[in-house]
Amino acid sequence: MRNVIAGVFTKFYQHMLALAFAVHEINGNPQILPNVTLGFHIYESYSDARMVYRSTLELLFRTHRFAPNYKCGTQKNLIGVIGGLDADTSSQMADILSLYKVPQIAYGSFESTVRDATNRHLFYRMTPSEAVQYTGIIQLLLHFGWKWVGLITTEDDSGKHFLKGLESKLSQNGICSAYTEIVPKNLRFNNVGEIVMDFVNNMPVFMKNKANTVVINGDTSMITWLATMIWGKTLMYLTDSEYQEKNSTGKVWITTAQIDFTLSQFLKSFDIQTFHGAISFTLHPKRLLQFPHFLQDINPLQAKGNGFIKNFWEHAFDCIMQTSAVSRDAFDNLCTGEERLDHLSARFFEMSMTGHSYSIYNAVYALAHALHIKYSSRSKHRVMEEKGSRTSWNVEPWQVPPLSLCNDECRPGSCRKKKEEVKFCCYDCDPCPAGKMSNHTDMDYCTSCSEDQYPNKDRDECYPRKPSFLSFEESLGITLTFLAILLSLITTLVLAIFLKQRHSPIVKANNESLSYVLLISLLLCFLCSLLFIGEPKPMTCLLRQTAFGIIFSTAVSAVLAKTVTVVVAFMASKPGNIFRKGLGKRLAHSVLLSCCLVQVGICAFWLGSSPPFPDMDIHSLAEEIILECNEGSVTMFYCVLGYMGLLAIVSFTVAFLARKLPDTFNEAKFITFSMLVFCSVWLSFVPSYLSTRGKYMVAVEIFSILASSAGLLGCIFFPKCYIIVLRPGLNQRDQLLWKK
Repeated sequence: MRNVIAGVFTKFYQHMLALAFAVHEINGNPQILPNVTLGFHIYESYSDARMVYRSTLELLFRTHRFAPNYKCGTQKNLIGVIGGLDADTSSQMADILSLYKVPQIAYGSFESTVRDATNRHLFYRMTPSEAVQYTGIIQLLLHFGWKWVGLITTEDDSGKHFLKGLESKLSQNGICSAYTEIVPKNLRFNNVGEIVMDFVNNMPVFMKNKANTVVINGDTSMITWLATMIWGKTLMYLTDSEYQEKNSTGKVWITTAQIDFTLSQFLKSFDIQTFHGAISFTLHPKRLLQFPHFLQDINPLQAKGNGFIKNFWEHAFDCIMQTSAVSRDAFDNLCTGEERLDHLSARFFEMSMTGHSYSIYNAVYALAHALHIKYSSRSKHRVMEEKGSRTSWNVEPWQVPPLSLCNDECRPGSCRKKKEEVKFCCYDCDPCPAGKMSNHTDMDYCTSCSEDQYPNKDRDECYPRKPSFLSFEESLGITLTFLAILLSLITTLVLAIFLKQRHSPIVKANNESLSYVLLISLLLCFLCSLLFIGEPKPMTCLLRQTAFGIIFSTAVSAVLAKTVTVVVAFMASKPGNIFRKGLGKRLAHSVLLSCCLVQVGICAFWLGSSPPFPDMDIHSLAEEIILECNEGSVTMFYCVLGYMGLLAIVSFTVAFLARKLPDTFNEAKFITFSMLVFCSVWLSFVPSYLSTRGKYMVAVEIFSILASSAGLLGCIFFPKCYIIVLRPGLNQRDQLLWKK
C-alpha cells in the first residue's frame, strides 16, 4: 500500500492478496515445483527513492542483520522480484537488481521504466506497450469528434514519455492540445484548510480551461489529486447552495491503464459521481472463482507474518485493532475481526480481481513456471551425464545469453545498408521498396516475388495474387446481366407488338422490314453484351468485339436506311419523281446491305490477320492478375469503332436535315435524337475505356453497349408503341397523311 495525500489506498491491499493467493495455489499444485515451496516478502517503498533502494538491498542480502553485498547463512534463494506499480519505483529497483542479474517483473509500469538498454533482458512487463494505448486514445477521440483536449500528467520521466508519444499523434490526426498540466508527485495534505489554501493559490488549469475532454496519465494518486482539487473547489463554496447542486466539472475524463479509480480514506465524503462517465483503459483480468473465497477467509486477529493487515483493517473499517497496549474498554470502535470485505465500497476495495492484481497473479505464475522448467532441464541434463551422454539439450529462451551486436538485426521486410567509414558489421536497415520483400533477417538485398504473387504490407512474405475478371457472381456482373436480360425482354415485347400490328399504318410507315431488322439487331446487341461477362475464353474473345461490331453496324445501318426512307418518301410525293415506282425501298435495303458488308469485311480481315485471344495483365494491379481478352490488333479494334461512328454521324446528319420535312409522324425527328444519344454515349466511352483497367474497363464497354442500344430502342420505337397501345385512335391512315 502507499501513503499518498495523508491517507491510505486500501484498494492496493488486493495487490498483496493476489500475490499470496497465487503462491498459495502453486504450493498446493503438485504439477508445478513438486519439491519446492515458494515464499515471498513484501516491502513498502512509501514513494521514496531511498526506501526503494534500501528495501531492494534488504531483499537481496538481509539475514538476521543487514549487511549489503554479503549473503551469510541464508538458506532462501531469491528467484525474482515483482514491482512496482509506478515507473520510477521499477526503474530504481532495476538499478540494483540488474547488477546481480536478478529478473524483475513490473505489473504497472511501461516503456519509460528501464533506462539502461543493456538491462532489458532482465526486465519484463506484464502490461502491453504504452504505444498501444496512444493508438486507442486517438481512435476514441476521433470516434467522438473530440478535437480540443487537455492533458494532465506527472512531473517525472513517465510523464515526459507520455507527452512525447501522444502529442505527436494528436497533431497527426488533427487533434489540438488545449493545455498541458504537470502535477508534482507525492503531494500530501494534512487538513481541509491546507486543501482550500492550495486550491486558492494554485488553481488547476483544467478548472479554468474550456476543454471538456481531459486525458490523464500517471498512477492512481493522480485520481486522488484530481478528486482533492474538485473537493477543494466544493469546500470554497459550502455556503453556495447553487454550486452544491452542480458540483460536477462537466468534463470527460480519459485515463490510462496505470490509473485505478480509487480514493484514500481521507476522501470518504467525496462524491464519486463527479467522475460519472469517465473512460478508463484497463487491463482485463480473468475471473478467478476461488479468489473471493480466499478473501473472505482473511481474519486480521489470526493472521501471522502479515505486517500490513492491521493498518489496512483499521483504515478500511474505521476501527482500532486490540493489542496489549489498547484496552477493550478504552475505545468503542474496536475491530472485531468479523468485518466483511465485501461490505466495503468498490472505490476502497474490490472483491473481484482487478487488472493490476491479475498482472501480479500472472507474474508469480511466470516465475514459477520458469523455475520449474529450469529444474526440469537440470534434472534431465544430470541424468544424461550419468549415462555418459554428452548430447546437447534444449536451451530455454530465458537461458540464452544477451546478444553482442553493433546494431540490431534487420528484420524481415528490410535489408542491410552499409554505413560509410565504419566496419562492415555496423549497418543500417532500409525498408524494402514497393514490389519487393525479404523474409529473413539481415538480408543483403530485397527480392521480387514471382509473377503470380505479391509482397504483403510488411513486405516480409509473398501472397498469391487473385485472378480478376468481371464474373456473373459479383454484384457488378449481376447488375449488368440483369439489365441486359431486362432490355432484351423489352425489345422482344416491342417486336411482338409490331408483328401483331404489322398491318396497321404506323407499323407500315417508314419501311416495315427495316423496323424488324433494327429490332432484331437491338435484341442481339443486348444479348452480345453477355459475352463480355465471365472468364475470358478463346471463343468468347473471338466473338466479343467482332459480333458487337457487326451487330451494332447492322443496327446503325438500319437507322440510316430508315432515314433514307423518310427522305425518299418525301421526294416520291412530288409528281414525276422516279421513286414513285418503288425504287425507294430497294435503295434503303441496298444501303443496309452495303454498310453491313463493309463492317463484315473489316472484322474478317481482323480475325484473319491478328485475332483477339485470352491474356493476363500482371502489371496494372499489385495484388491481382487481370484476366482479359487481348485485342490482337488495337488498330483493327479502333477501325471497327471508327466505322461504326462514321455510320452514326452520317445517320445523324441525314436525319437532322430531314427532321422538318412535312409529316404528321416524321420518324426523322426521333432518329435525330436517338443518334444524338448514341454519339454522346460512344464519345464518352473512349476516354473512360482508356482510363480504366480490368473488370471496370469491361464494365464500361458493356454499359456503353446497353446505354446506346437502349437509346435507339426508346427514341425510335417507344413513341410508336405509345400510339399503338395507348392511343389507337391515332393509328389510322388519315392521321398519317402528309400535310402540305
